[in-house]
Amino acid sequence: MAPVTDSPRSEAPDLALRWSGQISLTQRILALNIFALLLLAGGFFYLDSYRTRLLDNRVAQALREVRLVGEALSSVRPGERDALMMRIAKDTGGRLRLYDPQGRMTADSRDLGVRNFVLRDPDKQDWGQAIARFLDAGIDTVVGAARPPLYRERRGGAEWPDVVAARQARVSGSVWRAPDRTPVITAAAPLPGGGAIMTTENARFITETVRIERFRLSVLLALVALISVLLSLFLARTIVRPLRRLARAAVRVRLGRAREVVVPRLPDRRDELGMLARALSDMSLALRARIDATEAFAADVTHELKNPLASLRSAVDSLEMVRDPALQAQLLAIVRDDVRRLDRLITDISDASRLDAQLSRAKFDPVDLHALIGRLIEQREARGVERGIRLRFDSPDPRPAIVMGEGARLERVFENLVANALSFSPDQGVVAISLAHDHNDLIIRVEDEGPGVPEEAREAIFRRFHSIRPAAEDFGRHSGLGLAIARTIVDAHQGRIHVESREDRMSGARFVVRLPLAPMS
Repeated sequence: MAPVTDSPRSEAPDLALRWSGQISLTQRILALNIFALLLLAGGFFYLDSYRTRLLDNRVAQALREVRLVGEALSSVRPGERDALMMRIAKDTGGRLRLYDPQGRMTADSRDLGVRNFVLRDPDKQDWGQAIARFLDAGIDTVVGAARPPLYRERRGGAEWPDVVAARQARVSGSVWRAPDRTPVITAAAPLPGGGAIMTTENARFITETVRIERFRLSVLLALVALISVLLSLFLARTIVRPLRRLARAAVRVRLGRAREVVVPRLPDRRDELGMLARALSDMSLALRARIDATEAFAADVTHELKNPLASLRSAVDSLEMVRDPALQAQLLAIVRDDVRRLDRLITDISDASRLDAQLSRAKFDPVDLHALIGRLIEQREARGVERGIRLRFDSPDPRPAIVMGEGARLERVFENLVANALSFSPDQGVVAISLAHDHNDLIIRVEDEGPGVPEEAREAIFRRFHSIRPAAEDFGRHSGLGLAIARTIVDAHQGRIHVESREDRMSGARFVVRLPLAPMS
């Protein structure tokens, strides 16, 4: 067998499937959840703006405080100034310095013994603070935060920008960076007579507050990330694994192993995946049944064609050896009968083989069965009914008998049933057709006065090429496909057909067709 090669057009979907397979559904679920976490991680950027607001508020507070300190120092006598500076430095936790109009420092709270402003040496701090400083530097780099200048002590007031501004009668404040990356805030205000007062504070509480909030956010992110990953894996397990099982089963069906495949039905799943699994399972069972039916049909066709071909071959072979004109005429009659039988058989086989495909594409329209059956009986009577058999149509119910279907196919059903009833009816018999309503269904009955159908054969007669014919009928007049075609058409119209015995007679068969009524507009 030659290898099958894919056409260029069929390669594109396969390539798309292979490409999408490189990024599994599990990875996509994880990626989407992690993306949501990244949005939550944007809180780190919020912390930078939070730190900026804290600094701005503290600088504004330092400006108010230095102005008040300047006014307080200006209101006391020179001998009381140092004591007031010491008290204010202890209360505020900062360092106070006074400068004269020339920028020379005239007083310092540190020189007065208040050493509460002490910068910490980062080299003497523990590893936790080193990690915190590293994270501070990394986050500042990511968010693009402005880096304050490094704080260094200066000799004279002229080297402090805030003192320079205060000597110009302006209140000014600045933010500096300590060696341990904590903010240092300086503020200066003018004094009467041209001097200046400057306060210096190491606002460690701002950095500590931001670090605490960052730690809490990190713990929250870690916890949410863990829960998100676990939920993603659980979601992937409940979705991806069943989908993979279904995909593997579908691939095996596509590779021609439908008989070996058991598509999982996932009976415990009541969601869309369960619906998909059961739909695929039903589809595979229907496909398997269709394959079996096709194989059985092919075997039956082969068997049915061999019988007339064997008879035809025997007659042709005998015709060469027979010289008697009467025997030759008899053999020629056999040949003609076999040819007609083959022609009828091939026609019925062709109709039966195309029937399923045609019905699957058919467009159903409203069909009035009362008018259809009445017209069918009129045409049959116009052609003449053999052996004096009468056709009777009973439809006492005045309600409309409208069904959705294809009129030509439904007419074929009842034509086959009437023909079957006529062939089994005795001479001068009656074939009765009746219509009746049963809730949302329409019931059509075709009754004859023949010998009836044995109970054990009532299902077999609807199989292809199965035929139980009257003894007086010529062999080969029927292909055995009429009732099989009728059941196929009725099934396609969401109906049912069966045969039963007549209760009003000792003999006779009753074929019952049940079709759903068309919805009333």
